[in-house]
Amino acid sequence: MTVTDRRDAGSGPNARAAIELLVEALSSGERDLDREGFYSRLAEGVCRIAAMRRAIIFRYDEVTRRVDAAGAHGMSLEPFAGVPVSLDLAPDAARALAEDRVIEVAPPAVHAIPAEFAPLVPEHSLVYVPLSAGDRWPGVILAEPAPGTSPIDEERRELLWTLGKTLALASTARTATYFGERARELQHRIDLARDLHERVVQRLFGVSMALTPPGPLDDASRERCADEVQIALGDLRAALQRPLGATPKATATTLAAELERLAGQRHAFAFGIDGAVPDIPPGLEPLAQSVLREALRNVSKHAHPRSVTVRVRLADGLLVIEVENDGVEAQAGAAAPPGAGLRIAALEAAQAGGVLEFGRHGEESWQVRLAVPETAV
Repeated sequence: MTVTDRRDAGSGPNARAAIELLVEALSSGERDLDREGFYSRLAEGVCRIAAMRRAIIFRYDEVTRRVDAAGAHGMSLEPFAGVPVSLDLAPDAARALAEDRVIEVAPPAVHAIPAEFAPLVPEHSLVYVPLSAGDRWPGVILAEPAPGTSPIDEERRELLWTLGKTLALASTARTATYFGERARELQHRIDLARDLHERVVQRLFGVSMALTPPGPLDDASRERCADEVQIALGDLRAALQRPLGATPKATATTLAAELERLAGQRHAFAFGIDGAVPDIPPGLEPLAQSVLREALRNVSKHAHPRSVTVRVRLADGLLVIEVENDGVEAQAGAAAPPGAGLRIAALEAAQAGGVLEFGRHGEESWQVRLAVPETAV
């Protein structure tokens, strides 16, 4: 096993290649790529620039505490789907991240990887490239050098380290762009609600005031009321033709599986599931999982919980999901307001015919509660 210290890669061809990859990743041509397409393009760039045969990028989500195979080049992601991955199971990757170094494991050293992946790694070198930005570890690249290019020399180590920093920046920028788009979606929905209030509700309120006094209406008043109602209906039709924004994306897992996975992980707080988790209609799975993610994200940002409890009920045709946490008393003054994620989730719930409520629950607890009809989707 060979390890290199971090070196100055701030100039020369290494920096130029990394900058070119960053520009390529963040260019307008990449914006429409889905998550797998985006990271697979980055993996392809690493292989092309650093002379690697194949590579795979693993990404870590701080909220769901899930490590996923996000993209690959020269290999399929399918063998990695659904297999639990963690730094405990990949100590070489953990070391690369902790020490911010590029690590190459070459024969006859044994690859310390999960047993499910062992058949995918025959007798060849494997390079671990950390994706780190500040005190965050977005992920790690696992790459196999091209035949005849192992062990990697110092120049390629510098290049790989620089590429790791570049890809971490690209990943962070993509995440920022995603939340910026969600914030714009929220603003569009707020604008829609404001238009409905100002252009429709106010007109109908005026009609109701005209109809309030007792006695019959004269012809002029009746005609004016009819005109106002017609204008309000036209404004309402125009408003409803505007898109409400993206619905929750389809998911390959279930809420029950996600909760079981989270319950099996180590947390800084006690994570519990109150009662059995019922089978959720497939059409409601994206919304249910979106609400769970946003509730946990809100906990991580706005509280210092000792416990987080999830309850899922499906009865009388109504799906109810509650996520409750303590620790809000640690905030100075009143509890911090929820972020845009919960507000957008509330609008997603409304679009599905449901209601998402969030706020203080007792003196020191916070609760997110989704209630949506079973037949909403």
